Amino acid sequence: MDSGTDAGRGGVSRRRFVGALAGTVALLTVPAPAAPLGEPEPPAGRRREPRPEAAAKTQAPTGASRPRPLYLGTYTSAEGGGTGIGLATYDPATGRITGAGTLKGVADPSYLAVHPDGRTLYAVDERADGGVTAVRLADRRILGTRSTGGAGPCHLSVHPTGRWLLSANYGSGSVAVHPIDAAGALGERTDLVTHSSPPPGPGQQGPHAHQFVTGPDAGHVLAVDLGTDTVYTYRLDPAKGTLAEVARAATRPGAGPRHLTFHPGGRYAYLANEVDNTVAVCAYAPSTGRLTVGEPQSTGTGSGTSYPAQILVTANGSYAYLANRGHNSLTRYAVEADGARLRLLDTVPVAGDFPRQIAFSPDGRLLFAANQRSGTVSVFQVDAGTGELRLAGKPFASPVAVCALPL
Repeated sequence: MDSGTDAGRGGVSRRRFVGALAGTVALLTVPAPAAPLGEPEPPAGRRREPRPEAAAKTQAPTGASRPRPLYLGTYTSAEGGGTGIGLATYDPATGRITGAGTLKGVADPSYLAVHPDGRTLYAVDERADGGVTAVRLADRRILGTRSTGGAGPCHLSVHPTGRWLLSANYGSGSVAVHPIDAAGALGERTDLVTHSSPPPGPGQQGPHAHQFVTGPDAGHVLAVDLGTDTVYTYRLDPAKGTLAEVARAATRPGAGPRHLTFHPGGRYAYLANEVDNTVAVCAYAPSTGRLTVGEPQSTGTGSGTSYPAQILVTANGSYAYLANRGHNSLTRYAVEADGARLRLLDTVPVAGDFPRQIAFSPDGRLLFAANQRSGTVSVFQVDAGTGELRLAGKPFASPVAVCALPL
C-alpha cells in the first residue's frame, strides 16, 4: 500500500489511493528464472538447447543482449489501475522496456518477490481481506492464494532457504509466515504476530507493518512498523515457521520507519523514515538480531514533504539510493567506513511522479523506479565506479506502477 501520506490516518484506502487523490535480508541478488518469460520449462535434468536451424538466430550480435523478464505491480481496484501483474521484458544493456501483456487473476498485486530458485513469483493481494498469491513462471499458472490473516498486505519477501514466505499487513499492523512447498506453492499460515506494543507514534492510530525481511544471518527476520516507530526482530524457527521476538529497535517518535536494507557486510543497515523525511544508519548484531538505530540524516530534498519510500545499497556496498516520492527524486549516498556512514552526494530527478519502489537489475547495472502517480517505470544506468545515475531513455508507461521486479 502507499503510505506516502498515510501517516496520521492509517487506513487501507488512504494508502492505496493517495496518488490519485493528490493528482514499503540483506539485499538479495535474484537468480535468473529457470525459463525466460513465456518459455516452457524443459524436463528435469535436461538442459535447454537451441534448435540447430535456429542457432544463427539465437546467437546475439556483438554488443547486443538478450531481453530479460520484468514484472510490474499495480492496483487493480484503483481508478486507472492495471488488470493484473504486468508482463514485460527489458534489455539489460540499454534498459529499454518492452510490454508483453498482463497476467490476470491476481487482485491488487502491489508488491512482488521471486523465489531464490527463480521459478515462482509471489504477489501480495493488497485488500482488506489480505492474501498472498504464488505464480509459476514457466507457464504463468497461478498456484493459489493464501490469507495473510490481516488487512492491506503491502510487502513480502522469501526467506533465503526458499522455505518460507514473509508478509507484512499494513492495515492491521501484523506479520505473517507461510510455508513454501517444493513446487513453489504456499501452504497454510504457520504464524501471525500483531504489533500490539509500543503504543502508536505521534499522529498514528495503530501499528502499520510496512516490511518483513530476513537479516544477513538468515536466522533472524525483521519487521519495520511505521505506526509504532519500531523495528521488531524475530527468530524464525527453520522447521516450524514460527516467530519468537528477540529484540526491538525504536526510532525517534514520529519518524515513521518504512523500509530497511542491509549493507553486504552484514553489520549495518539503512532505514528510510517516511514521516519525518530522514534516513538512519543502523548497527546490526547478527548473533542476537539486535538493531540499533543511529541519528537521523538528511535526504537532500529540502524542507518540503518528501515521503521517502525505499532504500537500496549496491552489491559492492559502495553506494545507496533512496526514492523520494514528494520530491520525485532519487538520493545518492556514498557508503563509507565499511558501511557505518552515509555521505549525501546528490539527488537526481526520477522522470516520473511519486516513485513508490526501486529495484536493481540482478547485475546491478540498472535501477528501476516504479512511479505511482504518473503510471511509469523509469530506468537508470548505474555507473559502477561513481554510482552516478543516468536516465536510460523515455520512461515506460504502466498503469498505476507501484512495483517493478526485474529478473
